[in-house]
Amino acid sequence: MALIFKIVAAEEWRTAAAAGVFLGAEVDRTDGYIHFSTAAQAPETAAKWFADRADLILVAVEADALGPALRWEPSRGGALFPHLYGPLPLAAVAWARPAPLKPDGRHDFGELAC
Repeated sequence: MALIFKIVAAEEWRTAAAAGVFLGAEVDRTDGYIHFSTAAQAPETAAKWFADRADLILVAVEADALGPALRWEPSRGGALFPHLYGPLPLAAVAWARPAPLKPDGRHDFGELAC
C-alpha cells in the first residue's frame, strides 16, 4: 500500500470527518486540486507552508484508492508531487494523527511508511 500525505488544519479535518469527505483547504480549492506530499516531501512541505502551526493533522491516504483523479505533477524543484483532482473520500484514508511541534520548531510526523 503506497501512502501519500495531506497536512491539514485540525478544524478543517474535523469538518471533513463530519461530512465524510474532504474537499480541500482554501489553497487546494483555489488551485483546483488537493495538494499531497510523499513521506520524503512532507517535512519540507510542513516547514515551507505550515511553519510554527501547532494545530495540524497529518492524514495518510492510500494512493491506489484514488484512481485516475490522482496525478503526479512537477512542483518544487521539478519533483513530482501527488495532486488529487476531486474530493478526497474518507474511505481512502489509512489514518490521521496530530502533527505537533517539536522543541526545535519542526513538526513531529513520527515514522512515515511510503
